[in-house]
Amino acid sequence: MSNASFPVLSLIICLPLLGAFTVAVTRNIRLAKNIALLFAGLELIATGGVVRLFNADIGKSFQLVERYVWIPNLNIEYLIGIDGISALFLPMSALLTLMAIIASWNSVQYLTRFHFALLLALEGITIGVFLALDMALFFLFWELTLPPIFFLIGLWGIGSERRSAAMKYTLFMLFGGVPLLFAIIILAVNHATVTGGSIPQDLAFSLPVLLETPLPDNLQTLVFLLLLLGFAVKAPLVPFHTWLPTVAMEGPTQLTALLTGLKLGAFGIIRFAMPMVPSASVQYSWVLGIFGAITLVYSALIALQQTNLRRLLAYASVSHVGLVIVGIASLNMQGIQGAIFQLLNFTMVAGSLMLVAGFIQHRLGSTEAIHLGGLAKVMPRLTCFYFLFALASIGVPGTSGFPAELLLIVSTMLAHPGISIAALVGVVLSAAYMLSFTRRAFFGPVTQDSVRQVQDLRPRELMLLCISALLILGFGFFPNNVLKINRATAEVWLSRLTDQPVVANGVEQD
Repeated sequence: MSNASFPVLSLIICLPLLGAFTVAVTRNIRLAKNIALLFAGLELIATGGVVRLFNADIGKSFQLVERYVWIPNLNIEYLIGIDGISALFLPMSALLTLMAIIASWNSVQYLTRFHFALLLALEGITIGVFLALDMALFFLFWELTLPPIFFLIGLWGIGSERRSAAMKYTLFMLFGGVPLLFAIIILAVNHATVTGGSIPQDLAFSLPVLLETPLPDNLQTLVFLLLLLGFAVKAPLVPFHTWLPTVAMEGPTQLTALLTGLKLGAFGIIRFAMPMVPSASVQYSWVLGIFGAITLVYSALIALQQTNLRRLLAYASVSHVGLVIVGIASLNMQGIQGAIFQLLNFTMVAGSLMLVAGFIQHRLGSTEAIHLGGLAKVMPRLTCFYFLFALASIGVPGTSGFPAELLLIVSTMLAHPGISIAALVGVVLSAAYMLSFTRRAFFGPVTQDSVRQVQDLRPRELMLLCISALLILGFGFFPNNVLKINRATAEVWLSRLTDQPVVANGVEQD
């Protein structure tokens, strides 16, 4: 691992937290908004600088590593670093948070300072999730995401059942945290056992150390299932997905944009679940592939029946996560690079679509298709952006969705031809539900008086969506700019799995 001469990674974790504190103690609401915008902008610049410092040609070690003793009695450290898997998630998370702050500018009418402070705090904690290389530290950041989200849903949700939605989300996440904690403890104790040490003096929570610690086959299966269960809840995967449509309908659209755009659960599967237990990951890759295929097709079929844009986008997000899981389960370069690319797409495409839904909700009080007919005639600018994001969502060439979905489908065809049929069906259904809703909500005659009087995008909103649109087109025409950053790390990730023997019916296979 290459150590950092300056704690730049700690800086990008602490900067939003400092901004949250500053906003919370600022009495003037307008000044507090400007401070929140300033810190979000500085965070975007700082995370972009971190990516510039990252050397994409080094795939075997983490970079800019910071290590400090935290809890010496348990060998728990403050250990953070980046590699090709996590590097681009930092500026994309910062960008999506900045967009959420701008989108919230006039829509939050009470407890305004608290709202913006929570958004900044959630940003810093999320950055910590992507950077943590100590399992205990990772779990701390993972659980710390709950309080800000709970209050954001419960206090500023737009539905009458927002408090119930906040409780439902929290209970789901607490349920998912239990198997994660058990898996972390098993890994730490196993290290002490393998090295002949004592507990708790020789426990290990460091990810680089645990990756080099042998794990017995029986424990590999158990740890794999525990990690998969914990991350599946957050991803979300069927049948643990029901919290996302509920939050999409009841919670604030700015927060829902963050939840649909930042797939921490899928990131956790790539970062921890697969490389930590390579033999079990290879042995049960077909199970993971089927799990992803069911999520992909089932959620797409449900999305096809939706009449509300926010609920449709929630199910579409779940369906796309299923395609990512199918790609991960393929255990080839196309699959892992396509999965990372698609997760980055979520921040631009899914997040922007949810923000567009929020603009419609704020103006009309509804995102039901029956209330929206003819939007293209009165909101041409919003319609243009929505149509671009919808095309990116279904993977049309020229958008960032195309190279990501192409890599995922090719990877599935190479590894699991049967599952690839489900992937292709899911892609077709994705086009069906997006284009069908677009026709009903944006085209045709204007039938509602509220629609005739609605205002198109304001300059601030126009600037916000232009950023996403440029990134979607840029990544679509120049996908190698993304792929080259994670290529070396993806090769190391894949070699750790493919070097493992495949076991079937207790017999090792060549």
